[in-house]
Order: sequence, then structure tokens, then C-alpha cells
Amino acid sequence: MTVVGWINIFSREVYREILVSSLRHCIREKGLNLYAYVIMTNHLHLIVNSDEPFELSSIIRDFKKFTSKAIINQIIAGPESRREWMLKLFSGFALDSSRHKEYMFWLPGNHAIELYNSKFTWTKINYIHDNPIRVRRQEDWIYSSILIIWIWNLRFLKLCEYHLY
Repeated sequence: MTVVGWINIFSREVYREILVSSLRHCIREKGLNLYAYVIMTNHLHLIVNSDEPFELSSIIRDFKKFTSKAIINQIIAGPESRREWMLKLFSGFALDSSRHKEYMFWLPGNHAIELYNSKFTWTKINYIHDNPIRVRRQEDWIYSSILIIWIWNLRFLKLCEYHLY
């Protein structure tokens, strides 16, 4: 999932915590299973599925809707030096969208990829964990599941049981 205009919103902890809190809610209440993740400054990668009877597309839709509103509200109400600039951009993107009235936060879609075997799955897990390397070392990026996999020497596990709680 990517923020419109690739705006570096998640460089601030307050906005990353909104994502983490919403993921926790989706895990506890909506049947989301989280296997690997990384939150970058302007996008996030998730390897997820959902329990029956929940539909993953509905969970992602609700996650994006809630987080976009919560983050916009935080920008408006909280101390944010980039407030005017960001709200102008989010408002401008909304003008080009028939689905957004005032602000548009997330780009449409979510680039879902079916993980059809173990080798392909680990290729994708490694890809998302390598994402922060351009910024820092993997182990320094705290908004990622890489440390849990290293510490626990896990192969494939629902990380929600170990990390986001």
C-alpha cells in the first residue's frame, strides 16, 4: 500500500503507530493473519491472509479507510510542521478521484500477489525485509518483522502472535 504522491508521512512515529494499532485491531477483530511486514516512510508491505469467514479484500479496504481518516485527523489536530503542504497534496489528489470527497491518502489498489509455493513466498519475504536496506541495516528498522524472524529463527509463522501485541 502506497501513500499518494509517495509523501513521506511514516517518517513520523505518530503515523506509524496508527498503522500498527490498526493492524492489531484487524488481527484481533477481523481475522487478519500477519506473516511478514515492513513500514517504510511512504508505503508498507504486508504478507497476510485472513481466517474464514472474513474476506481479505474487506479487511484491507477497512484498514485503508480507517487509517486514512485517522492519519488525516492527526495531521489536522496534532503538531505537524508539514500540515498545510500535506493537506494541500491530499486534497489535490482527491480532486482527481470520484471516490474521495475531501482528501485522498492511499493510492488505489494494493498490488496483491498470490504466494503459490514456499520458495516464492520466501522470495517475497526477503524482498520486503530488504526494502529498508536502502535506508539502514535491516536490523535497525524497527517497523519490520525481520528481527522476529531472526530472533525466533522462524520459518513461516503468524507474527501477530509474537510481535504486534
